[in-house]
Amino acid sequence: MNIKNPLRLKQIRISGFKSISPRCPLSIDFSNINVLLGANGSGKSNIISFFKMVSFMMSGSFQSFVEKAGTSQLFLYYGSKQTHVIKAQLVFENDTASDQYNFELTNATPDRLIIKSEEVSYWIKGNYRNLTLPLEVNFKESALTQRTSNQTLLTIRKILTNVKVYQFHDSSLESSIRQSCHKDYSPYLQSEGNNLAAFLYRLKTDYPINYNQIVSYVRQIMPQFNDFYLEPNDKGYVMLKWTDRSPNDYVMLPAQFSDGTIRFIALATLLLQPQNTMPNVIIIDEPELGLHPFAITQLSEMIKEASMHTQVIIATQSPGLVDEFEAHQITIVERDEEQDTTIARQLNAKELADWLENYSLGELWDKNVLGGRP
Repeated sequence: MNIKNPLRLKQIRISGFKSISPRCPLSIDFSNINVLLGANGSGKSNIISFFKMVSFMMSGSFQSFVEKAGTSQLFLYYGSKQTHVIKAQLVFENDTASDQYNFELTNATPDRLIIKSEEVSYWIKGNYRNLTLPLEVNFKESALTQRTSNQTLLTIRKILTNVKVYQFHDSSLESSIRQSCHKDYSPYLQSEGNNLAAFLYRLKTDYPINYNQIVSYVRQIMPQFNDFYLEPNDKGYVMLKWTDRSPNDYVMLPAQFSDGTIRFIALATLLLQPQNTMPNVIIIDEPELGLHPFAITQLSEMIKEASMHTQVIIATQSPGLVDEFEAHQITIVERDEEQDTTIARQLNAKELADWLENYSLGELWDKNVLGGRP
């Protein structure tokens, strides 16, 4: 894949998955910044869950993902009696080519979800031929995880493997984000920040410019913060210790970070990491949770900076965060009561021009002009 002209996620199309009816497929187009805005119960989290499921499929642990959910019925729209098949399509494009991955999932006894079919296609723009490769069904796990020398399959697998979902909601004192981890567990930041200290240690050692930028942002939302104290012990484990701006040399423990601060640290580390360690697509569920309004502004700045190197998708219900972006970057996710399904609609700045002369996007959402409200 050409780094200067990378394939980007262009579109997803889903039907039969959770709150998305098989009769009304959900289609979303993506750019570099994508804000999914909707109320509780609208289906935002189900879209995030879809990406998480694809991530497990690419790691060869699809059945583990289903088992952890408890039952396959949770994935099928109103269960297997009403929905027999989940269908999905992911399209990736650059200036010269388009790659596509289609798959179908179905219920199987006893209470399992299996892969019914998979295919990939590759199309070079300007060429009328579309190369389609049906994959030999493995049922339990994606055939894309199998060894192959086919360049199209390898490219699509690499792209999909590098689409990562992040959620830093658990910041309790017992959470893994506050615990020590071995310094070698740091090739990438894990989805719940389990290796946050080790990854920051790697950045401090190998990418000091990015590390110093993270420290600078943390100082903006926590003025007393000085720097992280990332010193591995004799077994190679490192903890998220830190120092403040007082003249003494007292070292603080991760438990002395507030919930909002440690979530912000994880977000800053994710969004300000170097380009060569960054996922192709970063997906974050409700990043605004626990953050001060000032920190919301800093978060938006970091999202915009990350979008210069990768794609960012966030699911939110924060008017303050929405105000930091343009109308075309926002997709309203809501429940269509007549069709009994989750739908998505991208905002159009021209249609909102008169409203935007007097109100912000967040205010329009509060007034239910944009839709997506309870």
